[in-house]
Amino acid sequence: MKRTLLFILSAALLLAGCSPAPGASPDMSPSASAEPSPAVPAQVELSVPEDATLIELGADGVLVDGAAASSDASAAVYVCAEIVYYHDGTDETYGEGTEADMHSEAEAAEHTVVTITEPGTYFLRGTLPKGQIAVDLGEDAAEDPDAVVTLILGGVDVTCTVAPALIFYNVYECGSTDAETASPDVYTSAAGAKVVIGAGTTNTFTGSHVACIYKPDTDKKLHKYDGAFYSKQSMNISGDDNGVLNIVADNEGLDSELHLTINGGIVNITAENDGINTNEDGVSVTTINGGVLNVNAGLGAEGDGIDSNGFIVINGGTVTTAANETSPDGGIDADGPIYLNGGTLSAFGTRNDAVSADSEAPYLELNLASALPAGTSLEVRNEDDEVVWSAVTSRRCTSVTLTSPGLEFDETYTLYADGVLQCRAVPGEIAAPGGTDGGRPERPFGGLGEPPVLPSGEPGEMPEPPSDETGDRPEPPDGGFDGADGEPPTPPSGEPGDAPEPPSAR
Repeated sequence: MKRTLLFILSAALLLAGCSPAPGASPDMSPSASAEPSPAVPAQVELSVPEDATLIELGADGVLVDGAAASSDASAAVYVCAEIVYYHDGTDETYGEGTEADMHSEAEAAEHTVVTITEPGTYFLRGTLPKGQIAVDLGEDAAEDPDAVVTLILGGVDVTCTVAPALIFYNVYECGSTDAETASPDVYTSAAGAKVVIGAGTTNTFTGSHVACIYKPDTDKKLHKYDGAFYSKQSMNISGDDNGVLNIVADNEGLDSELHLTINGGIVNITAENDGINTNEDGVSVTTINGGVLNVNAGLGAEGDGIDSNGFIVINGGTVTTAANETSPDGGIDADGPIYLNGGTLSAFGTRNDAVSADSEAPYLELNLASALPAGTSLEVRNEDDEVVWSAVTSRRCTSVTLTSPGLEFDETYTLYADGVLQCRAVPGEIAAPGGTDGGRPERPFGGLGEPPVLPSGEPGEMPEPPSDETGDRPEPPDGGFDGADGEPPTPPSGEPGDAPEPPSAR
């Protein structure tokens, strides 16, 4: 069983039109409270691979390999498909949506749906002020290993106000929904839904969602697409580390109904609800093997940073997440185990879920007795007083989970908040408060109460918490960003779910 570094702190620490409608994109971003995206490189023009179909988006029309897009649904790429959205003027027999989820026929008709119907590689660039990119290879695609679509994002901006800005309806499903054989070891290299973030490009998808719509005369689900960037099958995202994908969502951000793998690129997500959601109960795996992931979620009434109904596995990359400030949500939340095996994680929330003690990397779980305000500077230092992890909280939080290449199992670490010593800890121990610093009074213990006292009068060791393998590990109490630098360690054995390499810039 792997060892855990555990701190318990008391510190205060979206009916389609056949042509797009011109006009500016609506501002769906909750900008007042969103974390600014990191600096990105200037947009570059990429060469289009010889085997790729070029789709150029524009307010005046859509071009496919230089010609106007077809309106014939038998074409490999066509426009004029009807957009799926939640209709207004409906009652509870229509679906589960509220008035806030409803849209008028006029609003929906303003959108152009660009539908891809054949397997292959498609290079996207340009701007679609009101529209949607949809991939639908037919109802039998999920069982066909050749039903694979790779979307290369070469500098694209798509806004949809009534449904997801991008959706994979029907492609090959590389995974299984069998809960009895569910495992965190999932590889999505064969996934039918592939996204490649072009090197040096910035790509933005601003999208809405579709609340649950019933099949006629039943209460069975016909449509339900919660996220702005959505796939009904497992999805694989890769990219060069200077290619950027921005997702802005009025509900959830990046969603897959089964598995999701992120292998590279810079992915920034701003969401009213969950930032990332994978939703097959007990089966879904969200895997992060590399790249940079910044999630600012829960900007509405609730929302987790990364939410998996199955597993979360972080093998590499730099991941920073923030959840809702007041609801019991976490920067990381999973119904199954969370494995931290490498890379850097900085997860902030009101209640982060517990990390598996079988994780391969050392990690810290900071469960605070009172909230850290936004703007708090945090540092973790080693025994040589070197900073091995640092962050500035962008949101109010009471739970912090972190891992960093700088952490070692056999070290004693010290946490500082705004330069003030908070506590020291080593694996398996609950450390005494750091004492006074700068005239501030000694802080009482939070979470588990006072440490036991030995006959000598010296504080003793608290008992090691039970393993989460037994299901008895205590739940943290109810309740940034700049994680520590460093190269992620090599992922565990087995090839990760790599998508094709992005094209190089000219």
